[in-house]
Amino acid sequence: MDYPADQVAEIVIGAGFTHVVWLPDSALGPWEQALHQPGKLELVRVCREGEAWLIAAGLYLGGKRPLVMIQNTGLFESGDALRNVLFDLKLPIPAVIGYRSALIPNSTDSARHFTEPLLKAWGLDYVVVSRPEELSKMADHFTACQTAGKPGVVLIAEGRM
Repeated sequence: MDYPADQVAEIVIGAGFTHVVWLPDSALGPWEQALHQPGKLELVRVCREGEAWLIAAGLYLGGKRPLVMIQNTGLFESGDALRNVLFDLKLPIPAVIGYRSALIPNSTDSARHFTEPLLKAWGLDYVVVSRPEELSKMADHFTACQTAGKPGVVLIAEGRM
């Protein structure tokens, strides 16, 4: 599924984010050119997803408004850093997470099957965007989480049917 990069960039910038801390995957990576807007939005690449949460925490504590962007497999890898930043430090850092294989019916990809149960177990508020027409859910979720002062996740469904 291809999500319009310009629309995603508008939503991210419109929500007031200053930095995207990310390890782009095949679905999020095509947004790079649209997201790279010096003076409006800075992109910070990481080597491992766990680094994304820690760098975002530092940016937040330094007065910036970071957004983490990773794939769901990276969500699993970064669990301890996420736990520390969101729950121990109580920082309201949001994330956009590529939801690998979510659009493939009867997929046996374990990443697909564990993503939502893991977010529920952590008590993280999330929405799933399954089609480009649903990108407004991203903007609405960012607004709701920012208003509530809590972290939130937008899952971007990936995969070909």
